[in-house]
Amino acid sequence: MNSTLPGLTAVVASLLAGPVLAQGARTTYANPLDIDYRYNFEQQHDGLSYRTGADPAFVLHKGKYYLFQTLADGYWSSDDLLRWRFITPSLWSHEGVVAPATLSDGERLILMPSQSRPGPIYNITDPEHGKVEWLNRQAPMPPNAFEPGWGAPLPAGKLPPGPWDPGLFKDDDGRYYLYWGSSNVHPLFASEVTADIKFLGAPTRLFTLDPAQHGWERFGQDHAGTIDPFMEGAWMNKVNGRYYLQYGAPGTEYNAYANGTYVADNPMGPFTYARYNPVAYKPGGFVQGAGHGSTFADKHGNFWNSGTPWLGNIWPFERRIGLWPAKFESDGQMWVDTRFGDFPHHVPQRANQDPFELFTGWMLLSYRKPVVASSTMANVVPIDAAYLRNQGQPSAPNLAVDVAGRSYGPDNVNDENPRTFWVAASTDAGQTLTMDLGGVRAVRAIQVNFAEYNSNRFADAADIYTSFTLEGSLDGKAWFTLADCSDEKRDRPNAYFETTPTPARFIRYVHGHIGGANLAISDLRVFGTAGGRPPAVPRALEVTRQADGRNAIVRWQAVRGAVGYNIRWGIAPDRLFLTYQVWGDAPTAKEIRALNLGQGYWFAIESFDENGVSRLSDVRHVP
Repeated sequence: MNSTLPGLTAVVASLLAGPVLAQGARTTYANPLDIDYRYNFEQQHDGLSYRTGADPAFVLHKGKYYLFQTLADGYWSSDDLLRWRFITPSLWSHEGVVAPATLSDGERLILMPSQSRPGPIYNITDPEHGKVEWLNRQAPMPPNAFEPGWGAPLPAGKLPPGPWDPGLFKDDDGRYYLYWGSSNVHPLFASEVTADIKFLGAPTRLFTLDPAQHGWERFGQDHAGTIDPFMEGAWMNKVNGRYYLQYGAPGTEYNAYANGTYVADNPMGPFTYARYNPVAYKPGGFVQGAGHGSTFADKHGNFWNSGTPWLGNIWPFERRIGLWPAKFESDGQMWVDTRFGDFPHHVPQRANQDPFELFTGWMLLSYRKPVVASSTMANVVPIDAAYLRNQGQPSAPNLAVDVAGRSYGPDNVNDENPRTFWVAASTDAGQTLTMDLGGVRAVRAIQVNFAEYNSNRFADAADIYTSFTLEGSLDGKAWFTLADCSDEKRDRPNAYFETTPTPARFIRYVHGHIGGANLAISDLRVFGTAGGRPPAVPRALEVTRQADGRNAIVRWQAVRGAVGYNIRWGIAPDRLFLTYQVWGDAPTAKEIRALNLGQGYWFAIESFDENGVSRLSDVRHVP
């Protein structure tokens, strides 16, 4: 190991000059959320074992935050949106809760699972202790719903089975409403309901997708698919007298999953498409996809939007939970800040905090950095540089592949891709991953993202937990502890640790225990600063709207040393609220396929590296 430590003096000086948190304090989080995602029994018949996280419904109830999601056999509680505790309820459907609606009406915490036939609605009377009662044991289906099944043709005047993907809303006048729908054929529906969620009259058909006009509503990776897109995940918020009916589209199993909104002056409409859609969009970076979630206000009145990022290692619907700050402008525009949306962010401690202020400025230090593993799974073979060149990949002596050509070597943990991963030779304690950051850096946070590889688990059990330590070193010889969860008995598939500003060049993961049959890690992500100047502003920005006005090509000149770029755009030069993150080793041209016809846009770009973020480029208008 090289004992010369270039930059050490500058880094240490910057640490001494900056704020230092008390040991053990934590004010930040990073996506995907650090919760104990549950193993999913849904695909057990196919032998597909994976942890699930999808369709989050957040609610603030009597001073506590609660998180419900699909097939979790319970729910989570938090005081601060940072630390989450899993709660096993006293009463729960044996079929599991899927894509639920939640509602706190001040006294009751109501939970309504998706339904394709008459099913239960719950009243969680003591959520901190898991005490649950029936609100409706056999809630009725909507009037005129057609019960035989999803695939059966609908007779005239009939509705599809449901309510699937429900959303509950209580207005200021005390009246209750239900919104629902999940289909690439049928629209969203709405109905006024009673306080115990029974239908008042026939449901109203609202709106459906219009991908011919709205580029972001097209299905597939980067909206390049050919399947009819899906509209789902209805969620209602009332802000400043306006009703925002939100929905997820165009499909959960791709990077382009997003949230949009229609706006009305009445809870039953008529609703108008928001020309600034999508409101939550994250197609690039480590976390990809932001659709189908919920919007809520925290204890200070700041808004948040959640969604369902795509993972897709084991099967297309393997997912996680993401949470991003949101805002409603005075003129009514709703937007969600996903810029650096998988880097560490603060949780606000005051009202009306600007979402952009919540980004910590801690940069990614681990991208493409050298990694050495103590072992790699035995049934893979090393491959040489010639193979890599033939595959258009850089040389990577640690890389190994199986007979199908899929890599399982340690170089997968530095590529910011959750669909590639390292697999150790065994799950024995003491297995290690060691990363060289290339120089002394001020380390502020580390995220360990476990992956599924033949895990062979399908339900909760006492031995399903992760334990390990994270260590740092200046020279690769003397090590100190950065984080230690070796005594925890909690599963943390996306474990996140914040630390005081700590000089380190080497980062080491030391394994303790994992509940699955194999130790697999997709990404070891390290955040902090290198102590230098931010990168240069990208020059020569060009934006060309194509003949198909739903698409635009963005081009720019590369910035030397840039780790990546944020392409930013919006409907006004001071509202560049949409972002596509592109890595610095990717081409300096990107097709954006998320535009609305008839709407003009402004584009700009910024670069980022281990030192910080550049100034924003000049803004380009495309009519």
